[in-house]
Amino acid sequence: MAFESLTDKLQNIFKNLRSKGRLTESDVKEAMKEVKRALLEADVNFRVVKSFIKTVTDRAVGQDVLTGLNPGQMVIKIVKEEMESLMGSETTELVINPGNEITIFLLAGLQGAGKTTTAAKIAGQLKKKGKKPLLVACDVYRPAAIKQLEINGAKQGVPVFSMGDKKDPVDIAKASVEYARENGNNIVILDTAGRLHIDESMMEELQNIKENLDVTQTVLVVDAMTGQDAVNVAKTFEEKVGIDGVILTKLDGDTRGGAALSIRAVTGKPILYIGMGEKLEDLQQFYPDRMTSRILGMGDVLTLIEKAQNAVDEESAKELEKKIRKAEFGFDDFLTQMQQIKSMGGIADLISMIPGVGSQMKDVEIDESAMGHVEAIIYSMTPQERSNPNLLNTSRKQRIAKGAGVSIQEVNKLCKQFEQTRKMMKQMSGSMGKKGRRGNPFGFGGMKLPF
Repeated sequence: MAFESLTDKLQNIFKNLRSKGRLTESDVKEAMKEVKRALLEADVNFRVVKSFIKTVTDRAVGQDVLTGLNPGQMVIKIVKEEMESLMGSETTELVINPGNEITIFLLAGLQGAGKTTTAAKIAGQLKKKGKKPLLVACDVYRPAAIKQLEINGAKQGVPVFSMGDKKDPVDIAKASVEYARENGNNIVILDTAGRLHIDESMMEELQNIKENLDVTQTVLVVDAMTGQDAVNVAKTFEEKVGIDGVILTKLDGDTRGGAALSIRAVTGKPILYIGMGEKLEDLQQFYPDRMTSRILGMGDVLTLIEKAQNAVDEESAKELEKKIRKAEFGFDDFLTQMQQIKSMGGIADLISMIPGVGSQMKDVEIDESAMGHVEAIIYSMTPQERSNPNLLNTSRKQRIAKGAGVSIQEVNKLCKQFEQTRKMMKQMSGSMGKKGRRGNPFGFGGMKLPF
């Protein structure tokens, strides 16, 4: 996660605050100096930091805070509230036109920000919501840009409108709207050209598209890894073209992440989505309160539950419960559960969303490749062995180990942990309510994974 370094520093500052029974005004101001330094090192805009620190300090040195029962906790609460306010307080959705009116999204941004990939991700998510999006290839300058959009569109099952690289982008955009109207597409997503740097010709092209089409929203895609440059880019696009919102990509990378804390305050425009990876589900709705919780090391349970609900099929969950109750849970079921976890993202990212756990395990090495070993072992079993683990004697285990390219000890370890898990799940199944099962972040009752 982009904010790991900032999170560690803030947690240390808050730990010192909580350790004091009483707080003085100088204690608060000293802590705010440390917070200021941490935010600046995270590449948060200087003016934003200055205003943030002043607001927090003014609130935190009030009589009600310093004379309260737990002043340290109150200061942390104020920091959390002001950080949420900094990022916009409320979640902002893309605006969809009502009825049969076609919605047009113009995606803008510099080259390399991930605009083309993001366009396809948005189209895929809108399709899942019952919309009929059309992707439009308006980037006629970058080599293979059209092909890239066609490949990404195919992955999402979304059609791509293209007129090649010889036509004017404005003409392509106008023709795409007519095509959408004739073919029943109610959302048009224009993937426009980027440049390595902001230039007048790019801005003029975007202005021409907006003058010739009734664009519903202009969405800027910026690379979070560029730090303050991302904020400066957003500010320039707002001044020159006008934008309605921002999508921050590559927030899962090795970056300080200050753009997320600065863009709203500098441009006045909301962050709509954040990109946390390459998969469709890695483009996440931006929730200021959830992001604040993660930055402050408080976890993000709501996002974790949403990931679980998207990964776990309700009917499959019911069928799994029946198998658990009857002690019929087999390796195929185990494999299904593991694949559901993989579809939710990396184990380390999931752990970081659990309050109090992420900070405790930040230095623990998690070998995610161990999942591959487990899968190889299970796939080396016969269908009968997977459904009935009791068949696994020594000779069968030796054959499985050889087929999976692992040691017999690894096979024995998996079998032992699997049996322990099966017993534990049967014991727990009686107390698992329907609602609890559905909300279980890992889709099953406390299974201990072998990695």
